[in-house]
Amino acid sequence: MFRFHKTLDIVTLFHKAGSPASTRVANILKQVSANASETATEDQASDHSHQTHPKRSRQEFELNITEDPPTADQLKTILEYVGKNRISSVVNGATTENEALKKFKENKENFKRPVVVDWNNGKAVASENESEILKMLEQTKGEE
Repeated sequence: MFRFHKTLDIVTLFHKAGSPASTRVANILKQVSANASETATEDQASDHSHQTHPKRSRQEFELNITEDPPTADQLKTILEYVGKNRISSVVNGATTENEALKKFKENKENFKRPVVVDWNNGKAVASENESEILKMLEQTKGEE
């Protein structure tokens, strides 16, 4: 009998190695990822704990830490995820999506790091705020 395993959600940290804030965020994400992996069961198809314990911690996810800036398409998606009011937290000096894309195109360093993106659940946090990051990681689609 064939079993189809759900692919893991992908969470990306756009990281700046020399930044203490970015390093702290990387360590938080590594810890959450390790904890999620520990609690993952071999046969998650028979795991009904999400019904009996709806507020349990995050399901296992694939952590991607990169020092590369996002592509223009990724940036558009990130801006959509953070919302219009938080664009300036992603790109220096930008208040609109068009400004952000223009400034990013002019200089990739205008992209502020750290930025954590949960691609599968459509969320992003452009901050080193641990509680904001943990809140994003614990929420999945349908839990908003």
